[in-house]
Formats: sequence, structure tokens, C-alpha cells
Amino acid sequence: MGFVNKLRGELVDIIEWVDDNRNTLVWRFPRYQNEIKNGARLVVRPGQSAIFVDGGRIADVFQPGTHELATKNLPLLTTLRGWGFGFNSPFKAEVYFVATRQVTELKWGTPHPVLLRDPEFGPLRVRAFGTYTLRASKPEALLKELVGTDGSFEADEIEVLLRSIVASEFSKIVSTTEVSVVDLASNYGRLSEQLRTAVVSKIDNEYGLDLPQLIIVNISVPEQVEQALDARSSMGVIGDMNRYQQYQLGSSIPTAAANPAGGLAGAGVGLGMGMAIAGLGTAGAPSRAPLPLIPPTPEADLWHVASGGRTFGPYTLAQLGQAVSAGQLSGESMVWTAGMDAWTPMGRVPRLAILFAPPPPPSAG
Repeated sequence: MGFVNKLRGELVDIIEWVDDNRNTLVWRFPRYQNEIKNGARLVVRPGQSAIFVDGGRIADVFQPGTHELATKNLPLLTTLRGWGFGFNSPFKAEVYFVATRQVTELKWGTPHPVLLRDPEFGPLRVRAFGTYTLRASKPEALLKELVGTDGSFEADEIEVLLRSIVASEFSKIVSTTEVSVVDLASNYGRLSEQLRTAVVSKIDNEYGLDLPQLIIVNISVPEQVEQALDARSSMGVIGDMNRYQQYQLGSSIPTAAANPAGGLAGAGVGLGMGMAIAGLGTAGAPSRAPLPLIPPTPEADLWHVASGGRTFGPYTLAQLGQAVSAGQLSGESMVWTAGMDAWTPMGRVPRLAILFAPPPPPSAG
């Protein structure tokens, strides 16, 4: 009785794979030296295929379901083994289970920047990354080309190859696309499908693999290009730069007038004084032509104006007169020119006195 039990223990009567690893693509049934019993039951669960291999040659392939192993269910193996009239004894064969379900949460990315020819900005270097899913579409090809005699084959073992193929195909697509970098995000869906199709054409027939999904999550440009694009967008939002500067100057006047530092700030002129003196004017004032900072002749007096710890200029006497007329300078504004020992209020400089209206005459009484 013990001999019979031992003999039964050496015979495999149930062949199945309970998959508890979501990344395993191929798994070999651990038959070792045991023989498969004639009439044994083969259980292939949904998302699996079972392949019988004899002497390094692929024999029969079974799809999901429960199968009884007999000559009628093993026609190719029967032919390879020469069982012309069927078999009644146990037999040996390697059984591989291939996962045909999708393996998810796989990632890809470009290891190096890729050149994109932007129709508006010219050549730009971009990087990209995303996700994809993997599935064995042709188990026989996968077993033959990649697995070999491995007892277990994981998705990680082919991930490096797949990432390289995806990056290579992405480089080809992005180098020929005519989409501007500012419009790439709205074209992720189309580019993703185009990339998926290109990659599948490389791995389907050769490796028996399929990518049911491939998603481009992001395409990015260098930080310097991002800053330039942000600056361009900001300028587009502002619109008329001259009117924007006038608005900024007018908005700063109340704050500057409350500054006890004196000088131009005390005269009611804001932080934009340098631009104001140059002819941009105050908010609401008529627009003036910019005043050149270079004097018309070397002999002309050049004046510097101080405000809030900063100096502006040099300006000619005519430019100072325009600033006084516009209310941008007053008699308390500090000025200096070559030959003066120190900064002096404009009202105390004899050469600048002509710029200010004389005080009212004394009363007749």
C-alpha cells in the first residue's frame, strides 16, 4: 500500500497557476522529475494561457478553462512523442503559464533631452515621461524570444528594453511634429496614440507583446525656456507697456508722498522717478517723448537728481525744466552738477532759479 501511495505522489494530476504577483509574465509549472498523469486536469484561469513544451519545441497551447490531458487534447505533443495509438501511461513535458492580462503601473521617460523643431521658437530640447500597460499578445513568441528556459519571467526584465524603444520612437515623432511647444499639452492624446502604435509595431511580432495603453503625462522644456515663455505671456497680458508704466508710476505717488525721506519722494514723486524724468509722465498726464539721457553738446551743464537714496541722470537744464513743469520736481528736490561741493535743493541753486515761478509780489500797503 505504501508503494502505491508513493507512486501516486510522483504523478501530477492537477496543473494550475495561482498568480499572486501582478508583474509576472511567464511561470513554469514546477514539475521537476514528476510525471504528468494520463487524464490529469489542467486549469487555465482567466488572463492566462498554458503552453506545453517538449524537448525545447512548443507543442500545444491551452486557453482559459479546465482541460483533461489526453491524446485528443494534446495533438501536437502526441505527434512529437509518436503516440500513434494514444497513450495510457504517464508522460513528461514542461508546462509554461503565460499571463495574458495587463501589467499596469509601468513607467517610461526620456533619459536625455530630445530636439523639437518648434515652428515658432525654433529648435528646443524637451523631456517627456509617462506610463504604459503591458500584455502578452502572442504567448508562443514571448516564450521563444525572451523567456527561454527561465522558470519565471517578470515584466521588470524587459522594462529597460521597452523604455529604450519608447524613448527612441518618441524622439522620431517629436522631431517631425509641427505642433508648437505651447500647444503640446492639448495634443497629448493624439501624440500618445501615435507613440503607442509605433512601439507596438516594434514589439508585437518580434516579442509577442502589446501595449494596450501608453500615456504621455508631461513634456517639459528647460527652465530658461519656461521663464522666457512666462515673460512673453506676461507682456501679452500687460499689452501697452508705456501705459502700464504710467499706471505703475501713478499708483506709487501716494506711497512716495508719505515717505519722510525728502527729495523727490517728498515732492510727491514715486519709485518710477527715473522713468518719469525720462519723459513717461505721471498717470493721467499727456504722454511725452522720451528725454535723451545723453546731453546734446559737451558744453551743456549736466545735472543729477537724488531721491530715496538713489541718483538719476544726467539731465540737461531743459529736461529739468520739463520735469518741473510736469510737477515731477520741486524747489526741495536735491540736485548736483560738476563744480558743486554738495547736493543742494534746486530752489537754492541760482542757475536753476529761473525754472520756478517767482513768489507773489508784496501787498501794496
